[in-house]
Amino acid sequence: MDTTAAPDFEQRYQTHLQHLQLKGLQPKTIDAYARAIRRMGEYFDQQIDNLSPAQLTDYFTSLLSTHSWSAVKHDLYGYKFFTQHVLGQPWQMPSFIRPPKTQRLPDIVTVEQAQALFAATRTLSYKVFFFTLYSLGLRLGEGLALRVGDIDAERHRVHIRDAKGNRDRLVPLPQATLSVLRRFWATHRNAELLFPNRHGGLAGARLARTPLDRGGVQKTLRQVAADCGLKKRSRRTACAMPTPRTSSRPAWTCCRCKRSWATTAS
Repeated sequence: MDTTAAPDFEQRYQTHLQHLQLKGLQPKTIDAYARAIRRMGEYFDQQIDNLSPAQLTDYFTSLLSTHSWSAVKHDLYGYKFFTQHVLGQPWQMPSFIRPPKTQRLPDIVTVEQAQALFAATRTLSYKVFFFTLYSLGLRLGEGLALRVGDIDAERHRVHIRDAKGNRDRLVPLPQATLSVLRRFWATHRNAELLFPNRHGGLAGARLARTPLDRGGVQKTLRQVAADCGLKKRSRRTACAMPTPRTSSRPAWTCCRCKRSWATTAS
């Protein structure tokens, strides 16, 4: 390793982080672009200021052998940001990198599959979290970021903040979901977070300052889906809509067969 290059690289890397933050990018984008420069710095012995097409070819070929095209794109655009904003050099897209264009439909669970997932989830916070994501149609990060003040019970809507593209939006709040969230909040009574982390147990949740752990949520969902025998596959699926109901149990209506079912939050 060239020890003389390390201080210069570290200084430019810190400048890279500062520019990423000042551009107002999403935290996940900042992490991806920062990881790209760290990875490239390790590969090129901390010397990435003047990479030739041949060097970039070697790097991205090596990266693609161990990572997905998504990682290739993140590193490519991370290095583009570094070149433009840290090195102050014009950027030319390498002509030899052409990520395949793909457009995949999301995996949509049926009403019966969703019911099985909720029933198989034993931890209350995860059970309510999965139900909330499903009923409101939220992304994982959007659900984790929910705060108590985002719930507008009077107008039956939820304020989703800093969503994809740094945009806020309002989504309808079914009465069934509101009832579940009220009962769940009564178990932890955190003044700010709707889904506080569980590091300190139930007693610690009341004073928690961070939401549920993203990795823990993803791991639990994968495990529950595996326990239920759910696998990704392309087939016709029914879609589900939350419908208001006077009882305290959340109700859903399958818009294809018009059949209703109810689930509990405990």
